[in-house]
Amino acid sequence: MTTGFFWDERSFWHGGGNYAGMLPVGGLVQPLDGGLPESPETKRRLKNLIEVTGLARDLDMRGAEMATRDDLLRVHPAHYLDEFKALSDAGGGELGRRTPFGPGGYELAALSAGIAKTALAAVLTGDLTNAYALSRPPGHHCLPDYPNGFCLLNNIGIAIEAARAAGLAQRFAVLDWDVHHGNGTEAVFYDRDDVLTVSIHQDRNYPMDTGAFSDRGTGAGAGYNLNIPLPPGTGHKGYLAAMDRLALPAIRAYAPDVLIIACGYDAAANDPLGRMLATADTFAQMTAQVMALAGDICGGKLLLVHEGGYSETYVPFCGHAVLQTLSCSTISAPDPFAEVFPLRQPDAGFDAYLDGVIGAMEAAL
Repeated sequence: MTTGFFWDERSFWHGGGNYAGMLPVGGLVQPLDGGLPESPETKRRLKNLIEVTGLARDLDMRGAEMATRDDLLRVHPAHYLDEFKALSDAGGGELGRRTPFGPGGYELAALSAGIAKTALAAVLTGDLTNAYALSRPPGHHCLPDYPNGFCLLNNIGIAIEAARAAGLAQRFAVLDWDVHHGNGTEAVFYDRDDVLTVSIHQDRNYPMDTGAFSDRGTGAGAGYNLNIPLPPGTGHKGYLAAMDRLALPAIRAYAPDVLIIACGYDAAANDPLGRMLATADTFAQMTAQVMALAGDICGGKLLLVHEGGYSETYVPFCGHAVLQTLSCSTISAPDPFAEVFPLRQPDAGFDAYLDGVIGAMEAAL
């Protein structure tokens, strides 16, 4: 088994200006060190951790080129790309909602999309068994003509369309386990039946007006979008149950040529933008679940594309657990919160309530 790890130092240079949490601040609020929650440190520290433990030696470490304008045009209209490029060349700014960027933001976003595109091609051609794309800025909130939620281009959408144009695959499934609804990827493929989109997310976190279970697609895409909104505090067992009972059966029935994971870590127990109580072991076990499923239905073809996750202390350990599982490595990074976070899991009463929530969605499918 060969697991690829795609990254570029320049992706850590993207900056978003003076934010506090999800909101821009100024005036009476002092400028913040770091500012935007989507900072380089969570991803840089993941890269650093796999080097320190030696896990990087068990991975095929690779770079990638920027996605081309033709790649971007398969998902994003020319007027959006032109406006983005002009603002980027003028020193940066903000095009949509919660998407600030500095000089060169266009090129950095195109590089992030290129990382996902190149990783997917390597998996589909059989060059790699599976792969991980450390894409930054993230992409799953970006609609074709409107960026939001720190996402400037839809990385996974661009990768899929490039693979299709190259004749590498025809049917794709995207499973998004970021704590926030994957509204951008949903929007790109909402009226199509050649891409199944599944999003497991905290109900009404971000965006607050998307991600309903009843949103199943339209036209040819009717039935090919599945949202799994879960209540705050779902926890480890709840995530695995939602995977087993809802997400994985839907993907198995669809039988894609490749499985792509929008891999956010903001469902982790100490993430500032989520309230879901997942642990590093949760992400490791979900990775094992999708590896087994991909082995059954699409020859093991599996790509994980990094999305959100805003705890500089914990994202590196969650990502390390995922990469150890993905590569079948024996090199681990012991979870520093392994004794604490299991004690914060939901009690039996909440588990019973959550069982009813998941059961209601099961019955409606």
